[in-house]
This record gives sequence, structure tokens and C-alpha cells, in this order.
Amino acid sequence: MNRFFQSLLFSLVLAVPAFAGQAVNINSADATTLAESLDGVGPAKAVAIIEHRKANGPFKSADGLAAVKGIGLATVDKNREFIQLTKPKAAN
Repeated sequence: MNRFFQSLLFSLVLAVPAFAGQAVNINSADATTLAESLDGVGPAKAVAIIEHRKANGPFKSADGLAAVKGIGLATVDKNREFIQLTKPKAAN
């Protein structure tokens, strides 16, 4: 492999962690934000998170995400450092 492609490959490997996960409040984020912020959560799982939240109230812990269909503890574990849990403010 020539040096250009080696350098390109190395750069891509280093860039991947920069795009992985970002802090997100799972009790207030919309589906787009959830899907963009959580690794392994796409649009369908993001909608499932919101539906679960509407039906059961705010999540009390990150592990509560495992109760959402299609999300397991492995997904929770790889996103744990990005999951925030503050409760949404009540409307006045």
C-alpha cells in the first residue's frame, strides 16, 4: 500500500472517535437528537425511546433504556458516558 493510502487510512481511524457519541438528555431530546447522539440508536429506536418515555414517564437511570424494545444493555453501556437524565421542566 502506498504511503498516501496508509496516511489516509490512519487519519480515518483517528477521526472516528471524534464523531462517536455526544451528551444527550434522554428525558427531553427529540428523535433526531437521540439518533445522532447515541451510538447504535437509529431513527426507529429513537422513536421507540420517545414512545416509551411518553408511556412510562421520564427515565430514572441510563439502564432504563434497556426496557425500550430494540435497545439492550450493550447499547446502554457503550453510550453511558453520554446519557444525561435531568427531568424536563413542567410547563407553566
